[in-house]
Amino acid sequence: MFLNTATIILFIIGLYWSLVIAPADYQQGDVYRIIFIHVPAAWLSMAVYVIMAVAGTVTLIWRAKIAEIICVQAAPVGLSFTVIALVTGMLWGKPTWGTYWVWDARLTSELILLFLYIGVVGLYKSISDARSAARACSILSIVGVVNIPIIHFSVNWWNTLHQGATVTKLSAPSAHSSMLYPLLFMGCTFFIYFVTILFIRSRSDILKRERGKQWVQEIFNEF
Repeated sequence: MFLNTATIILFIIGLYWSLVIAPADYQQGDVYRIIFIHVPAAWLSMAVYVIMAVAGTVTLIWRAKIAEIICVQAAPVGLSFTVIALVTGMLWGKPTWGTYWVWDARLTSELILLFLYIGVVGLYKSISDARSAARACSILSIVGVVNIPIIHFSVNWWNTLHQGATVTKLSAPSAHSSMLYPLLFMGCTFFIYFVTILFIRSRSDILKRERGKQWVQEIFNEF
């Protein structure tokens, strides 16, 4: 309940800060404000997959049930972040590049990430045994994580239309503080949202898996 309320409050603050208080860009005007959704979604699309790969590694080595649950339940959330990143990127690309889509290295590798997420979600649903499905998803998550550094460094490794890093580069961020701070705030808000949704989904998965156990029956009997 606390996480739900905190997430809503943080989104209200972040959106107001980003869309109202932050100044317009001197070149793009108000169009640039889409970055306050696009960039955090892109960050989380990669971060969630790394979390899945770590959970998948724990699953395969130690057979930890909670790691299995985190791996498979994080996937739909990461999938939604990837869709948001791609769609907002296309909407931003039209006025910036003159087209919604180019086979740019950053865009293409992010699209591959989308297919990896779809693969994990589809694989989990296609296998009836939950633990076997989780192990299969763990393997795919670990194999697919090689795409994450490709996404991150693609603008440095290849000549792409996508702009380079403005926040994570080694030198000082090129974004002005009036734009940088709300962007970082929205990034933290997106992460807290992810934690909130992951907690809800994981709790539901645990109750579903353990529904025959006495402690679960006692919980439902209280209601």
